[in-house]
Amino acid sequence: MEIRKHLLKLLSDGEFHSGEALGQALGVSRMAVWKHLKALRERGISLEIVRGKGYRLPAPIELLDDQLILSGVTAETRARLGPVEVLLAVDSTNNRLREQVLNGAPSGAVCVAEQQHAGRGRQGRAWVSPFAENLYLSLLWHSRAGAAALGGLSLVAGLAVLRSLQEHGIHQAGLKWPNDILVNGAKLAGILIDVAGESSGPCAVVIGIGLNVSMSQQAAAGIDQSWVDLHALTGRADISRNRLAAGLLDKLLPAIELFESRGMQPFMEEWRQNDIIAGRQIELRLHNEVIRGKGCGIDPAGALLVETSTGRKRFASGEVSIRVAS
Repeated sequence: MEIRKHLLKLLSDGEFHSGEALGQALGVSRMAVWKHLKALRERGISLEIVRGKGYRLPAPIELLDDQLILSGVTAETRARLGPVEVLLAVDSTNNRLREQVLNGAPSGAVCVAEQQHAGRGRQGRAWVSPFAENLYLSLLWHSRAGAAALGGLSLVAGLAVLRSLQEHGIHQAGLKWPNDILVNGAKLAGILIDVAGESSGPCAVVIGIGLNVSMSQQAAAGIDQSWVDLHALTGRADISRNRLAAGLLDKLLPAIELFESRGMQPFMEEWRQNDIIAGRQIELRLHNEVIRGKGCGIDPAGALLVETSTGRKRFASGEVSIRVAS
């Protein structure tokens, strides 16, 4: 895998490179280069092959780099972080960190990947994760509060993502309870929380963030809802995913610490200001019924409040999926 990472780094300029030159740089034969390139193509990575010229990627790319991410965060964030692992491909960055918990991974450990083969959203939905087009980042946090006290964590993580996006000039995004960042009804980013441990004691929390950066229509063909990416919103093709990752970590870590010490209270007003559900007619799909009503914000535990024909009701984040009336 390290050879393939180095190979992609050599190709990341978008220029042609001969098999001989690539082999010399990697210290392997031309046949070995071909086998590694074939494996990359089988993973869905586009490569152009022209006789007499060699191999190239269709366009230059910026690969994720742990040192660039670490150099981009503040000193305070760097002191909170554990190891930052960068993978070419993984089933899911959340799954990877859940496995690392068993090996004693410290709080603040991070996993980012160029591609996910089994990226996950809420309620078992797939998260489309093409190679080097978006950002897939997960953070491990060891919480003292216990799983029962973490009901609002996905909301706080959403606010942290929103703050980071605002620093990159994205001011039109809003929050859809409990874990989506939308722009005019189209999904820009999503959050997935995995918790392992005691209900009222120490537990390990993995916070996964998927952010659409510059996704091709071909890669997104399987997405069954409206989506948008940063390229479409900014018109820029040179958005640095390493800078995005650093900015997310700068906002996420202090927000988690504040949430753990004071709960949702410090975040309530900011959530209200960015809540795209409040005051709108919504449809909630539970396991065996559909409930319609008007969104009325959240309670101090991060649960959604809905005014229905039979009165105001409260819903926890794991129970429902939501559609907002157009």
